[in-house]
Amino acid sequence: MTATQRAAIDPAQTTALRIWLWSIAALVFAMVLVGGATRLLEAGLSITEWRPVSGALPPLTQADWLAEFEKYKQIPQFAKLFPDMSLSGFKAIYAWEWSHRLLGRVVGLALALPLAWFWIAGKLTGALKIRLLALVALVGLQGAVGWWMVASGLVGRVEVAPQMLALHLLLASVTLVATIYLAIGLKPKPADPKAANLRGGAAALLLLTLAQICLGAFVAGSRAGKTYNTWPLMDGRFIPPGQDLTRLEPWWRNFFENITTVQFDHRMTAYALMALALWHLWRARRQAPGTAAARRSLAIAGLVLTQAGLGILTLLLAVPVWSGLLHQAFAMIVLSMAAVHFARLRVG
Repeated sequence: MTATQRAAIDPAQTTALRIWLWSIAALVFAMVLVGGATRLLEAGLSITEWRPVSGALPPLTQADWLAEFEKYKQIPQFAKLFPDMSLSGFKAIYAWEWSHRLLGRVVGLALALPLAWFWIAGKLTGALKIRLLALVALVGLQGAVGWWMVASGLVGRVEVAPQMLALHLLLASVTLVATIYLAIGLKPKPADPKAANLRGGAAALLLLTLAQICLGAFVAGSRAGKTYNTWPLMDGRFIPPGQDLTRLEPWWRNFFENITTVQFDHRMTAYALMALALWHLWRARRQAPGTAAARRSLAIAGLVLTQAGLGILTLLLAVPVWSGLLHQAFAMIVLSMAAVHFARLRVG
């Protein structure tokens, strides 16, 4: 959005728009966390149908609960992993998946209804309308991919396909970044000329963080965190043998389903992200000391190092639910800070 376009929006209305967008970002953040808990608790396949409207209500009678439980009993996950599950156990996992889907509906409504009001009231510029419609499309695509992901685990598998889990999480992450970028664009701060050369590094940090989140989804989807629970070595080696990294055919499956390869890739990218964050901090303190950009660079470096420590802890403990969820939450915090840093440098 240009300065002229921003000037066309009333300042009070700009504040309302920014509050709305930051609220959407908070909802997306919460949805990622609920989704992470749903995955860690093996609850994602408990609802075997996609009912966008009627599915907003959970089963209300004992007969309804028994009918839903019977549907779950028909998929491979129940037969192979949880054949002794009781109805009360099913209700527990159902509650997580239902909450995740309900929060998705809340995000959609919280985005679409205020957008319609702002639009009808004439509070949006042409360029902002296009960007907000793109955001709506992104949220809609996220919902469709979410069901596609669930469907991938209903037949012939006991979990969702790692590729679909990664795409689902990546779309949520991109939605969070886009929302933050739009919110900051409505009230940019003056750019500091000393920080201009940091834009490339900020973009690299943002992209590498997104890549690392995607790789983390492959680790989660293949349950690779349950193996090689030592650090810094994997089965006594820093780099696993080539035959272990390429055991699957065709070769490209190794990047998604080979537990050795996906965990190794996630570890190496974590080292690269830490190195990039520290290098970016060094550059910021050297070229733009005392600026907001330098302070954000310090925050990002600290968050990345903390996230790496949480990742190591989660690995050593073989991914307990609390640690896995904390690791995912910090990933979103790192991503949010990287998005703010990039947006402040780019928009300003």
